[in-house]
Amino acid sequence: MTALPIDMSSHRSRLVLAGLKIVMAGTTADIVDEVSFTVRAGEVLGLVGESGSGKTTVALALLGYHRRGLQVAGGEVLLEGQDLLAMSDGDLRALRGAKVSYVPQDPASALNPALTVGLQLRETLRAHAEKGQASVSDRLNEVLAEVHLDSSADFLRRYPHQLSGGQQQRVAIAMAFACRPSLIVLDEPTTGLDVSTQRHVLETIRSLCRSYGVAAVYVSHDLAVVGQIADHVAVMYAGRLVELGPTQRIFGAPAHPYTRALLRCVPSQDRSEVLEGIEGQAPRPGRRPRGCFFAPRCPDVLPVCREAPPPVISLDAGVQLVRCVRAGETADKADLSRLVHVSHTSVATAGELEVHELSARYGTKQVLFGVDVNVGPEECVAIVGESGSGKTTLARCVVGLHDNWTGNLNFCGEPLTKGLRRRTKDSLQKIQYVFQNPHTSLNPRKTVGQIVEQPLEHFENLSPKEREDRVVAVLDDVSLNRDFLNRYPDQLSGGERQRVALARALVVEPDLLVCDEVTSALDVSVQAIIVELLRRLQRERNLAMLFITHNLALVRSIAQSVVVLSEGSVVEQGSVEDVLEHPRAEYTIRLLEDIPKLAETGPTAR
Repeated sequence: MTALPIDMSSHRSRLVLAGLKIVMAGTTADIVDEVSFTVRAGEVLGLVGESGSGKTTVALALLGYHRRGLQVAGGEVLLEGQDLLAMSDGDLRALRGAKVSYVPQDPASALNPALTVGLQLRETLRAHAEKGQASVSDRLNEVLAEVHLDSSADFLRRYPHQLSGGQQQRVAIAMAFACRPSLIVLDEPTTGLDVSTQRHVLETIRSLCRSYGVAAVYVSHDLAVVGQIADHVAVMYAGRLVELGPTQRIFGAPAHPYTRALLRCVPSQDRSEVLEGIEGQAPRPGRRPRGCFFAPRCPDVLPVCREAPPPVISLDAGVQLVRCVRAGETADKADLSRLVHVSHTSVATAGELEVHELSARYGTKQVLFGVDVNVGPEECVAIVGESGSGKTTLARCVVGLHDNWTGNLNFCGEPLTKGLRRRTKDSLQKIQYVFQNPHTSLNPRKTVGQIVEQPLEHFENLSPKEREDRVVAVLDDVSLNRDFLNRYPDQLSGGERQRVALARALVVEPDLLVCDEVTSALDVSVQAIIVELLRRLQRERNLAMLFITHNLALVRSIAQSVVVLSEGSVVEQGSVEDVLEHPRAEYTIRLLEDIPKLAETGPTAR
């Protein structure tokens, strides 16, 4: 199978990736293969695909790095003509941070928890300082202003744990742009950000790339975000590029069935609909079929697709490249405009969870002010707002992880006491919490089977065989299977880890599920599957949900009611249709304006 062709002749190409192949060490099983693309100065390439498609492996290779247990088997990574894969470790250390920078998905693990924010930023600037540059203090003030952060002494003395998730990510972005690199690799940098912060960060990245001629590779599962920031899009599946071209062309006239399937998974802000996940799973390294890797999941598969690898077909005079035998056929545009109405009428009126006049503090600082929320049986209430608005604090009060609060919390007509240790075993089982960050919520020393089984050992009196059957069943529900039982969290992708966390909560069959940004780490296909799974569980198990999210477009597909929080207070609440279609609060209107929309393809700044 030949790699997608690339233009290696352009003098403006800052980055040229040619025929990259990375395999498991000591084997021929490839993680990624035949990956080629170019990125010009000032342009952004969006790299999209499901979890496990190889996006992060490619992103790390652009820094001359690969994870332990992998090895580079072929290809070149040319940055301004220099092959990073052929450099010594010392030369790479000097290059990273100065000429090529990386923004990881999880800022909490990227920032040193023992050092202040100011010290970490100054370290970066001093390590790569050049003659003639502005002083460290002046440059520090400049980079913080670029990412909309305070440069006061008080802020610089803070430690990472004293910042919100959005602030942590903006610090990481400031560190990456601090030395004006030639290439910046961004691995899902807006995953944990609210829509307003996300919009500013995207505009900042776009503006800095244009102003300083920085080439950027933007890895994301959020196609709407990619549509806003990227000039070109590369779609990955099972370690291969399956489609490559300009953003408007890829999203407006997708030629590969996998790209079209991904677009059908994207939630809409403007309409309620049933999200369509992609059935099945991508083949893993060493188990990939002889023909097209997407054939087992493809609705348009032909016999020839299973017999031999598909050729690369050039469309629109080479502007769009597609690895599919049917790429030349006219795509059915109708399947992208699925206007399936989702009914929100069968909501119970009795309150399953009642939150009344809830006020909460951290020490002397008050963060919630008289919050009222009601969640009925089989009802999902979405809690939305910017980072620092109090969403997670509200959730932690409900599940008992925060006990410095006043007001009333009632569940199933019974009052909930403050703190986990004072609550009954029954109430603990009936209210389950799914954390935002699966990297820190899963025990790295336990297998997936042990992690999911642990709540059953505490709450249920079952035999080992019954526990195993329950674990396997719930893994199937979250699009995993028995093969995952003996794997450890570090052997899973980010999306797979979050599905394990969801399975752990669902295995004890709770009545109320508190979901704290549970889809933020998931690609759009898995997000669609999880959302539809949660909707089905609402119906079948009479499950109530408190769904915290910054993805307002997702609210229409999962929730019946929405509560908008700003600085710890409720500024607006009501049915999803009323709040999203007829917002009254100025804050809500601004949030809705900041939502990235798939229809608005193409970079925000031209």
